Amino acid sequence: MRWFERAPRLSSSGQRMVKIELFSQLTDRELALVTSFVHWRELLAGEVIFDAGEEGQALYVIVSGQVAISLPGCHDSPLAVLQSNDFFGELGLLDDWPRSAQARAGAPTELAVLFRGDFERLMESHASIAAKITKQLAHHLGRRLRQMLAQSAERGSVQ
Repeated sequence: MRWFERAPRLSSSGQRMVKIELFSQLTDRELALVTSFVHWRELLAGEVIFDAGEEGQALYVIVSGQVAISLPGCHDSPLAVLQSNDFFGELGLLDDWPRSAQARAGAPTELAVLFRGDFERLMESHASIAAKITKQLAHHLGRRLRQMLAQSAERGSVQ
């Protein structure tokens, strides 16, 4: 007789994270494990998540709501407005450089937060899962860099 292991049911927290690109390569079992490393935060519209100049210590995933990313003193013209399933602050997992911009909730917002220390523990205890997340981070950062280069080239050709 063979025994089959039942795949774990994702908690409501895990189900909310299924659609997020960063975790798209994870199995349900792996995602359930990752959610045990995640912290949850609810914010009111206008609450600051982090300020420019603060040490980056975490990656943030927007579960619901909206987040505006702005340079200091430029809150009326944000660099980006992020929505549900977007993530930001990813460099906070990788280095301890200060944040270059402010992140502020533009509406009531729920965030899943993965702190650097928790990510390091995940790397030590479940390297293959951390590798999948790191690969997705690399794809995301590469795409963002290509977009910035294309925008810069467009501005350069217009001037």
